[in-house]
Amino acid sequence: MAVKIRHTGRYREIAMALMRHGFGYMVEELGLFQVLSLPRRWVTHEAIETKTLGERIRLVLEDLGPTFVKLGQLASTRSDLLPDSIIRELIKLQDQVPPFSSEAARSILEEDLDAPVEEMFARFDETPVAAASIGQVHLGRLQSGEEVAVKIQRPGALQTITRDLGILKDLTQLAEKRWVWAKRYQMSRLADEFSKSLLAEMDYSREGRNTEKIALQFQHDSHIFIPQIYWQYTSSRVLTMEYVEGVTLGQRAELAKAGFNLKLIAERFVNAMLHQIFIEGFFHADPHPGNLLVQKDGSLAFLDFGMVGRLSEDIKDHLSELIIALMRKNTDSMIRAILHLGLLPEDHDMAALRRDLDILQAEYYDIPFADIGIGRALTDLFGVAQRHAIVMPPDLSLLGKALLTMEGVIQKLDPALSIVDMAEPFGRKLIKERFSPRRLRTKLLGGAAGLVEALMDLPGQAKHLSALISRGKLKVEISLPELESLMRKLDQISNRLSFSIVLLAFSIIMVGLIIGSSLNSQSSILWHFPVIGIGFGVAFLMVLWLLYAIFKSGKF
Repeated sequence: MAVKIRHTGRYREIAMALMRHGFGYMVEELGLFQVLSLPRRWVTHEAIETKTLGERIRLVLEDLGPTFVKLGQLASTRSDLLPDSIIRELIKLQDQVPPFSSEAARSILEEDLDAPVEEMFARFDETPVAAASIGQVHLGRLQSGEEVAVKIQRPGALQTITRDLGILKDLTQLAEKRWVWAKRYQMSRLADEFSKSLLAEMDYSREGRNTEKIALQFQHDSHIFIPQIYWQYTSSRVLTMEYVEGVTLGQRAELAKAGFNLKLIAERFVNAMLHQIFIEGFFHADPHPGNLLVQKDGSLAFLDFGMVGRLSEDIKDHLSELIIALMRKNTDSMIRAILHLGLLPEDHDMAALRRDLDILQAEYYDIPFADIGIGRALTDLFGVAQRHAIVMPPDLSLLGKALLTMEGVIQKLDPALSIVDMAEPFGRKLIKERFSPRRLRTKLLGGAAGLVEALMDLPGQAKHLSALISRGKLKVEISLPELESLMRKLDQISNRLSFSIVLLAFSIIMVGLIIGSSLNSQSSILWHFPVIGIGFGVAFLMVLWLLYAIFKSGKF
């Protein structure tokens, strides 16, 4: 393994964390002992005996710091890839670190916004109200009088995360070369996927654009509030937004004490999330109670749009198919929807997939779907996909996590609320839109345009194919489960045909010789040899040899 010299120290920290929590065998199989000159006495087995696999993975990530904690939090959304026992531990990962100094915060503000702090802010609170691995939040007031919350990125955070992501890429590529399971689950691709998500979260200007996009969805809904972004005071490392004051959805007692209608708040929350998911296809992917505030007027405010999910029209269609199929307990429809949504491995076992889906349906058989919940149903389906190495789109996994989080919040606010009942009108609208004349016309026109384009490109493709054939570079691979049986039958037919032809020829020759001899009243002796007798003997031996060869091959 070619470990970059400038990163050797970090590789050593990763290897030590793995060994400390019972993953020394991985360090050894990856070849890090020799490269990093690690003493084998550091390998410990205590963690294996006292902690579960999920706990040990969580402890490793916590030891390795912010980058790996964030990656663990992202991985906790992939219930299609990881078992529940590990997901439960990853959810416990806490992104809490000591705040950095106010001097550093001021320096970043002035460097990115190109102005003194006092010139931009009438008040800037030196002490942050919240701190995390990527950044921290300060309160302030603009010179124009607006109260704001200013999120500032931690100094050096981008460089640290970029370095760790590079190391993660090296390790996953090495793992795919060493372990079949790592290649099967496409660890390098997953690492790239997580890296893109994390780097996107590092760009605060992207979060600002996400905020404004969600705000447009609710511009005519007075019950949903999205804070305003102040772009003059925003950059990739600084995000300045309208300050929102209220009670979080996690503070149920305070909400009840303030006289808020909890059922109404829960309904507004569910309606807002379902609208984002099924109508807009662009949704808040981390709707935990801390990101949701109830303001004095009863409106619900959404905060922190660093993590969002996107659903294409096709994914929304197949998702609705999947949910409807589960409700109707239709295995064939579920399989079709899963195959449309996920990436199926080459060596998939369709019979086993069908069997697991039937088992899942049996678990839900006597339970009303309204009592199950969309989030739980999707998570169970993703669990089946995970067992069969079907890789689902990351945004679909984010959706499952968002729905589970939403259901957890609703369970505390109003346990009697049925999310499925509230989702039904959205589902009907989605189906209605799917088969609307406008949508069908768009699909038909798009399909026709694609067909015309393919036909126009056909001569060029044929010319290219012909060139490949002439150069002998065309490879054709055909896989037929019944190919061996087919070839066996062809062998049988050809051998029987050959046997029949030989017998026919033998008969014709012998008959011809006998008739000719009889007509001429001449002996069949030639040069003192009995021609008919010898010919008969030779032909007879040939027939015996042919029969022996055919029977020996076992393909008669």
